[in-house]
Amino acid sequence: MPSEKILKEKQAYVAELTGDISKAVSGVVVSYKGIDVAADTMLRRELREAGVDYRVVKNTMLSRAAKDAGIDGLDDVLKGSTALAICNDHTTAARILAKHAETSKTFEIKAGFVEGKSVDAAAVDVLAKMPPKEVLVAKALGGLNAPITGFVCVLNANLSGLVRALAAVADQKGA
Repeated sequence: MPSEKILKEKQAYVAELTGDISKAVSGVVVSYKGIDVAADTMLRRELREAGVDYRVVKNTMLSRAAKDAGIDGLDDVLKGSTALAICNDHTTAARILAKHAETSKTFEIKAGFVEGKSVDAAAVDVLAKMPPKEVLVAKALGGLNAPITGFVCVLNANLSGLVRALAAVADQKGA
């Protein structure tokens, strides 16, 4: 049985991790086994610059924190070396980690969560391939803007025709 001090430290850590998971929009659980120091440093820098919180976690701590945050279904993948990346959007962590997993033979994505629901590695891969939110919003706005642009072009064409007709009538009167 751990001492009371150690138990309180672990409880505080789980409470902090639970809070971080609860606030996050998405998270990715990875196995970092076999990653060398240089690759890990580069990966951590890229994640930090993108605003992703990446940390190595103990499986039991992550299991308890995920359950406390209302996320079920991660226990099956919480074996071996485990790291967690959490962020405030849907795709950034998945995109960076999937890119790294493609280039590494041992680094692998185990699972993840999105808006409080656990997802498997295949779903994380789908998230990684999605365009960023800004691109999706731009496409949606472009789609909404297209009919309006077409309508304006039709009106301009009709107005241009009307102006030409009026100019022709004015020329005939002046002649």
